[in-house]
Amino acid sequence: MKQFIANITLLVKDYDEAIAFYTRKLSFDLVEDTRLTETKRWVLVAPKGSKETRLLLAKADGEDQQAAIGRQTGGRVAFFLFTDDLQRDYLQMQNNGVRFIRLPETQPYGTVAVFEDLYGNQWDLLQPAN
Repeated sequence: MKQFIANITLLVKDYDEAIAFYTRKLSFDLVEDTRLTETKRWVLVAPKGSKETRLLLAKADGEDQQAAIGRQTGGRVAFFLFTDDLQRDYLQMQNNGVRFIRLPETQPYGTVAVFEDLYGNQWDLLQPAN
């Protein structure tokens, strides 16, 4: 049996500003943008070369969801973006205006830097040790 996580929902304030951040600042691919209703869209983004797991950008609906934007994991790192060249991606993301809250450092498991997305969700940019 083979299983994998296909999509992970990320609450956003606005579809277009979220698409712009992920595609322009992080260089993700826009995989799909399908209008479902007047106010709802099915929007998938993924890092270049990613084949399985994607982010489903979901516009928050209602007060509870709005309050969770940027704090979906209570202030912990929410996402882990693996790379084969941390220095390259770190510099590119910095040049694109991505805000890093922890500079690259070497850990036993690899080299890691922490950045925030446009809503304050924390991400590890990680180049594994092996």
